[in-house]
Amino acid sequence: MPYPETFEGFRVQTHEKWSDFKKEEYEPKPFGDRDIDIKIDACGVCGSDVHTITGGWGEAKLPLCVGHEIVGKAIKVGSEVTTVKVGDRVGVGAQIWACLECNICKSDNENYCPHQVDTYNAPYPDSGVISQGGYASHIRAHEYFTFPIPENIPSHEAAPMMCAGITTYSPLVRAKTGPGKKVAILGVGGLGHFGVMWANALGAETYVLSHTPSKKEDALKLGAKHFISTKDKDWAKPYAFTFDFILNTADMTNEFKMSDYLSTLAVNGDFHNVGLPDEPLPQLMAFDLVPNGCKISASHIGSRPEMLDMLKLASEKNLHPMIEMIDISAEGCKEAVERVKVNDVRYRFTLVNYDKAFPGRE
Repeated sequence: MPYPETFEGFRVQTHEKWSDFKKEEYEPKPFGDRDIDIKIDACGVCGSDVHTITGGWGEAKLPLCVGHEIVGKAIKVGSEVTTVKVGDRVGVGAQIWACLECNICKSDNENYCPHQVDTYNAPYPDSGVISQGGYASHIRAHEYFTFPIPENIPSHEAAPMMCAGITTYSPLVRAKTGPGKKVAILGVGGLGHFGVMWANALGAETYVLSHTPSKKEDALKLGAKHFISTKDKDWAKPYAFTFDFILNTADMTNEFKMSDYLSTLAVNGDFHNVGLPDEPLPQLMAFDLVPNGCKISASHIGSRPEMLDMLKLASEKNLHPMIEMIDISAEGCKEAVERVKVNDVRYRFTLVNYDKAFPGRE
């Protein structure tokens, strides 16, 4: 059965064959009064997709269609939807539902709602249906987690903003990043290149910490004022007590000598993690945090107000991430996730040409 009874997507069947995708139909959750059906035109390929299908973050609910950096056109809206109309170009990120009634949700922290539903690999509380992501013909999303895309942001660039963008923007804003602040972005990849772009646009003096000196030119193009190679011996010593905030976007933190990074923080500075490796963080002594009174923290995506502000900033300042495009197909999905797994991308993939993969869809 075609839409609206079923959607069609490229799904992984087993963790052992994590990069083998099969095109198949599946039933979405029942349509609700605040739901929006979206015909997908673009979807970013996130490190989370790879961590999920490989089983690195635990056993997934297979078969599964991943992808949570989605842009497309609204083709159906529920009777109580007020923020989107049919025909609007919209985006959906890594969260697709929350209760919107608890104190957490009501304080614009719905991204920490204990009842939240991820865009894929999560059961809806009412129906038990497992959410399926954006390597697909359509997605059904709650309007609160559906965001209008400004006209001057191309879909292939807006897509990775839905996760990589907001994951880096939210902690920077909550850290009050702006003029007078020294902010270091650790890692220049899918997440990190957004972090550099946002930190500079928000007015901070932006540094990049990277073990890949060849990325210096790109880091400077994105807005960094300083590039520090962490491959250099004693690299941290000249930067003792320097950074108000380090945004760690790397997912190899388990291999870091943490004392070096912590030593570069100003008094009460924050080493903030948005890269989420499969392996445990390095062992620390409490005393390692004492010399500068620093702290280690983390965050999960961002809120709706932050998403809207981020898109406004990108639109008004004409900001452009560095994106590679791949046509969506079983082969295209396989190439994308395999290359993300080995960091062979500059710096984010977006799957495109959905009409070719899903001909005749409504």
